[in-house]
Formats: sequence, structure tokens, C-alpha cells
Amino acid sequence: MFTPHLLVIPVGSIVIFPNEDPFFHNVFSLFNGKRFDLGLYEAGSSREVLFSREGVSYIFCNIHPTMSAVVIALSSPLFNVADAAHKFTIHSIPPGEYDLHVWIEGAQQPALEKLTRHIVLTSGQTAMMSIDVSDIDHPTHDHLNKFGKPYAQDARPPY
Repeated sequence: MFTPHLLVIPVGSIVIFPNEDPFFHNVFSLFNGKRFDLGLYEAGSSREVLFSREGVSYIFCNIHPTMSAVVIALSSPLFNVADAAHKFTIHSIPPGEYDLHVWIEGAQQPALEKLTRHIVLTSGQTAMMSIDVSDIDHPTHDHLNKFGKPYAQDARPPY
């Protein structure tokens, strides 16, 4: 598995994908955030990817259909990931006007846009808010392999 499952990074960051398992992996992403295919690589080796543009990248392994992760590259340093209690804090925000965007894995963009909040902060001000995401449908779907085909049904790795 990928650890962590969700990684939020500044644009221009490099993410290393180590193979710490005793078998081969083939990490890839065909999504708009960053498209890449690291090819087959063995245990004890690693590959790295430069996330040079903003966007969401869904990451998979072409050998193991249950492996998945998400890397979100942002051009703003003002972000955080909610904890297990669905709470987050963003510190040291300069005074100004901001749009707070929420991202939920699997949620459709129109539903996410409804969660956007416009915030105006003055010097020394703290903004606290609650955003109800209980109505957001975030289904999970089986993904295709790097060739755009379903994974083989009879492929049951011994590990």
C-alpha cells in the first residue's frame, strides 16, 4: 500500500515512491494533475516524480489493483488535511480575502464547489467555521490499469 494514502504538497515538490515490498511494482497516474508511469521496479529500489503543476493525481500500481493513493499539488502554501475527527487548522494566514476550497476523494466537482467559502480576514482575526459534508456522495469505483483495461480477474498474486 501507499503511505500516506493522501499527500498534499506544494507545486514543485518531488515525491519518492520506494518499493519496500519483496516484489515488483509499477506505479502510474493517468490523471490531469501529473501523468507518469514509473515502469516496473524491484524491491529495495525507488523512483521519484516532480509534481510541477497544480492538480490532483490519482496514483495506482499496474500490478496490484488494490494499491491507490492521491497526491494533490497546490500553488498555495495555505492548506491542511483534516484529522480523524474531520477538523483542520491553517495557521499564520495574512490578512486578506480568500476562497476556502474543500476536496473529498471521489466527490464530484459541482458538489465540492458548493462547499467553497469566501473568507475575509483582518489583522489579528481568527476565523472559525463548520462545513457540513454529510450530503456529499463520494462513491469509489474500480480503476483501470495503465493500458485503460480492467485488471485480470484471475490474477491473484501469492502475496
